[in-house]
Amino acid sequence: MASNLLTIDQITRESLRILHQKLNFVTNIHTEYDSSFAKEGAKIGNTLRIRLPMQYSTGIGATITTGTGADSLQNQVTLTVNTQRHVPMRFTSNEMTMKIDEFASRHLEPAMAKLASIIEADALSMANKATNTVYAGTAVGFADVMVGRAKLQNALAPIDNRCACMDPQGMVDLVVDNKSLFNAQDQITKQYKEGTMGRFGGFDFYENTMVPSHTSGAEGGGSAYLTNSVTAQEGSYTSPNSMGLIIDTGTKSIAAGDVITIAGVYEVHPETKNTTGELKEFTVLTGTTGPGTITISPALIASGPYKNASAAAANNMAITVKGAASTAYKQSLLFQKGFAVFGTADLVLPKNVMEASRQNYDGISLRMVQDYDVVKDRIYTRCDVLYGYQVLRPQLATRILQT
Repeated sequence: MASNLLTIDQITRESLRILHQKLNFVTNIHTEYDSSFAKEGAKIGNTLRIRLPMQYSTGIGATITTGTGADSLQNQVTLTVNTQRHVPMRFTSNEMTMKIDEFASRHLEPAMAKLASIIEADALSMANKATNTVYAGTAVGFADVMVGRAKLQNALAPIDNRCACMDPQGMVDLVVDNKSLFNAQDQITKQYKEGTMGRFGGFDFYENTMVPSHTSGAEGGGSAYLTNSVTAQEGSYTSPNSMGLIIDTGTKSIAAGDVITIAGVYEVHPETKNTTGELKEFTVLTGTTGPGTITISPALIASGPYKNASAAAANNMAITVKGAASTAYKQSLLFQKGFAVFGTADLVLPKNVMEASRQNYDGISLRMVQDYDVVKDRIYTRCDVLYGYQVLRPQLATRILQT
């Protein structure tokens, strides 16, 4: 006679389905699943190396130019799976006789909602590494989204797989600005996605409360800092997403997430390398108070196939911090799928437990382990995901900041 008890595989698969449904940022960037750990299980600290697209220079005439400009220079980023999140659950053996939809409603939905919210919050910390920024004032309007879109266009972001994770207030502002933008009649099939708001302007819009806020440093709006002579150099194509910049003279704080420009350093077209006439924006990854070294993104590369700026940093170039000083900003994020990656790996299936299961779907691996309390007739369950996340191409995202 067949058993009516739910199996661990059924519960794990349903948990993963619910988790995937509730992740509207993670499931819209690249997701990587490393199957090499399937037999023994991965450990915290395991790494995956992800290659970035190569770039080349061009020449004129019959004779080719040899050297660095002609080399096939492959850069890459390292993704470390260094975060293990779990949700503990406890239920009776009697509850294991429920139908899967009833069991999911009572136990799995709230558990996966909690796990999804923490995973989204972790992954969305990458928003502060986007290198395009729009300051929207007190309300986000359609024009702000289009300016953000233009920045992605200028960065040659692919036109497919573009999404927007909107702060709730930004979503309200946008809908109020033009209600007719969101016509759900042709979006019915997408309503199963958590928080979907429709598509316009080339983006799928989602409302997400986990997009982090940003508080600017005290130097916001000022230009007291100068580049130091040690920075009269350019970054490296092997680490295109960040570099250190030594600055002096100033005294007020520059915070991580602030946006700066450097006098005389202009944006260039990604392919022609001709200057656009606009000062290049850099996002601060680590800040300072007073003279010191800040880390900026992207790296300033002034020559070769990875050139992204008109000139390297020389001594005493003025640093201007955009935005207002010491101001709390809400943030929304426009991004193309290639902006970042979220990677998971299989966790070990332990022995000497009641049951254990591991399932993967769409680049996400989830493990569930159960053990039985014979005294109280309870089944203790833990649900784990081992993951890491990394920015791949910071130019493929735009932050929209509003006060």
